[in-house]
Amino acid sequence: MAEGWTRQLKGDVIEAYSAGIQTHGLNADAVRVMKEAGVDIRAQRSKNVAEFKDVEFDYVVTVCGHANENCPVFMGKAKVMHVGFDDPPKLAEIAETQEEKLNCYRRVRDEIKKFVLTMPDSL
Repeated sequence: MAEGWTRQLKGDVIEAYSAGIQTHGLNADAVRVMKEAGVDIRAQRSKNVAEFKDVEFDYVVTVCGHANENCPVFMGKAKVMHVGFDDPPKLAEIAETQEEKLNCYRRVRDEIKKFVLTMPDSL
């Protein structure tokens, strides 16, 4: 979701990449709630951070605790920072209905959007 928002809202000033410690595929609920907000992330794919080992980043922003704790070292000038968001699939585990489940994703989607709107000044 963060990559989608960044490309949509800040694509003129930020070249966004997204990757994780592990690949899991795109989450259908994340795709759905982003589409509701007018952002199509279907063309994105789950990527492992190792794919970007040769990219010299200015900033690396981790958005979940697991990634923050296990983030590899980035060579060069990359400033690494953590901006934590709840994990929607984890939140949705206790949801009793599909709508409650989607509301977990919607909340995190909206929180990520608010953060992306502050970039690059907040970096």
